[in-house]
Amino acid sequence: MKFLFDLIPLLLFFAAYKLSGWNAEAAQHFINTYLSGMISGGSVKPDESPIVIATLVGILATMAQIGYIKARGRKVDFVLWFSLAMFVFFGGLTIYLHDEDFIKWKLSIVYWFFASGLLVSELVFKKNLMRKSMEEIVQLPDLIWGRLNLAWICFFVAMGFLNWYVAFVLFKGDTSSWVSFKAFGSTAIMFVFIVGQTIYLSRHIKDEA
Repeated sequence: MKFLFDLIPLLLFFAAYKLSGWNAEAAQHFINTYLSGMISGGSVKPDESPIVIATLVGILATMAQIGYIKARGRKVDFVLWFSLAMFVFFGGLTIYLHDEDFIKWKLSIVYWFFASGLLVSELVFKKNLMRKSMEEIVQLPDLIWGRLNLAWICFFVAMGFLNWYVAFVLFKGDTSSWVSFKAFGSTAIMFVFIVGQTIYLSRHIKDEA
């Protein structure tokens, strides 16, 4: 259930982009009429309007997600706060400059930040963040915790480069295809990785009996 909850901003981003793309002139009119103060030059072209609308929807959806969690009296984890900060920064640049490159870079930078955090914490502070986040629900040998941390570092680095390749090489100039990859391709890869991780870890879980 949490996995689906975490996907809400991404799915709304995808839906907003597609709907705006199908109604580009209406989206352009909305932006130029009601959001001109947020836009450099005060207006956008029809082909620029979908990413502006989608980015704004994504930012608002992430804010609403955090508001919902806090309203229920639950703690908002660092990952979600960081995601919002990156969304606001890179998304704000995308909206103001109506330049899709900023929001495309955001995903790679987030992946690389997570990889760097795991690596620096392990090498400098001698703390395994994967172990810290999961140790309460699963018990594993020390060697496996180390492998798990390394696996996530490699995964995040690879995903950052994959997003860069898809956004700026494979689908260069085709933002619609990148949006589809962001919503479903990267999500599917993440899901497969987690399933594979679960299968691997199940063979090494310590018997507490």
